[in-house]
Amino acid sequence: MAEKTSPCGKLGVTDSSLPTDLEQSGSTFSRLKLALFAGPAIPISALGLPLVVYLPPFYAEHVGIELAVVGTIFMVTRLWDVFTDPVLGVISDKYRSRFGRRRHWIVLSVPILLFCVYKVFVPPEGATSTYLLTWMLVLYIGWTLLTISHMSWGAELSTNYHERTKIQGWREFALVFGMFSVLTLPAIIERVTEGGSATKVASMGWFIIILLPLTVGLAVWKVPELPARQEPSLGWLGAMKLVVRNRLMRRVLLADVLVGVGPGMTGSLYIFFVTHVLELGDRSSLILLLYFIAGFAGIPIWLRVSYRLGKHRTLAISMFYACVTLLPALIWKAGNFWGFMAGNMLYGFAYGAGPFLLRSITADVCDLDQVESGAQRTGLFYSLLTMSNKIGFALSVGLTYPLLSWIGFDPKVENSPEALQHLRYLFVIAPVTFMLAAGLVMWGFPLDEKKQREIREKLAGRVVNPAE
Repeated sequence: MAEKTSPCGKLGVTDSSLPTDLEQSGSTFSRLKLALFAGPAIPISALGLPLVVYLPPFYAEHVGIELAVVGTIFMVTRLWDVFTDPVLGVISDKYRSRFGRRRHWIVLSVPILLFCVYKVFVPPEGATSTYLLTWMLVLYIGWTLLTISHMSWGAELSTNYHERTKIQGWREFALVFGMFSVLTLPAIIERVTEGGSATKVASMGWFIIILLPLTVGLAVWKVPELPARQEPSLGWLGAMKLVVRNRLMRRVLLADVLVGVGPGMTGSLYIFFVTHVLELGDRSSLILLLYFIAGFAGIPIWLRVSYRLGKHRTLAISMFYACVTLLPALIWKAGNFWGFMAGNMLYGFAYGAGPFLLRSITADVCDLDQVESGAQRTGLFYSLLTMSNKIGFALSVGLTYPLLSWIGFDPKVENSPEALQHLRYLFVIAPVTFMLAAGLVMWGFPLDEKKQREIREKLAGRVVNPAE
């Protein structure tokens, strides 16, 4: 029988040693086990949100490091992962233990993160730019090890097209839950105490320090890894060559960068926009909390839409929707709490769609790579995905903070109406441009449910029925 053609070429590799019931391998996980697996995503996101929204302005205003220097440090530390992500991804794939491929790496990341979170979120008085740069670099090593291993573990729990979306949807559900959970702390502090930015940031740090070992411990104890077979080693150069030739993965990575830059810009400018343009700084944490609650509520809806329209089209639609709902920010009036809250919640409804759909699509692309290479390199592929995501958020801070200085905005003084209007344009137009581009990139993505099923049947050594 003639070979079927995949989106990236001939599917010429089969493996009869794989089980024949691949399509059902992930469906035996109960909701409890899915929840326990997703648990570490809560402190992961509780760490990620302050790194974008709270820590840059905290170090610029409270600690006193120059605004442009803060933006450069947060961009450099994100781009540091351009090197560490693929290295740690290859290591995660290659070195196993009796606990499996992923869980021991997750456990190893915990003490690194606990120490670094304390250093970054509870800095000593007079902390310098060197102090911030040093501890951020080490923190990202631990965070990368945790996120790559956790995402790869989730991708390997199932081979079913929609089941993978469900698993990544649960993980994204936990990520968004972690975001608005950690946001309750500064929101409460704003309403009941006189605590300033240092108190808010420290409370988020302690939230992460307490929750991280608890959730990781339950996950690695109660959720097993599926057995993995020994695979041929292509070496670093061979592995990267295959990835570079994989045009679908290149497309996913481009979309991930664009998805990261768009919301990352609104996140990095949020505190300044709400405080100085809308004059609602005393309610900034509450409004942001409601934004993530909307994102939390939107995940099941986007999940159901993906079952009907496919992952890639659902991703594109969510980006187009986000563009439309952000544009009214151009006319939001200062002091209009209820209008801004409603508009921000509508915009936040799309927040969780892009990340979990791209992770699920990446699992399908990993299948294609396994057909072509004979090796399962989930860790490498997800390391590239985390790398592209961090590049997106690095660019969002690295571009916007120097632009703030260029337009004449200074968070420590009263700004001119022109500077505030330019800040408004920056908050809206730039993110809309990137999100629109992300939707266009993914709209015609060729790896759908039918193609993925053909790939899994190739891996199982089964004959594909052309009539299907």
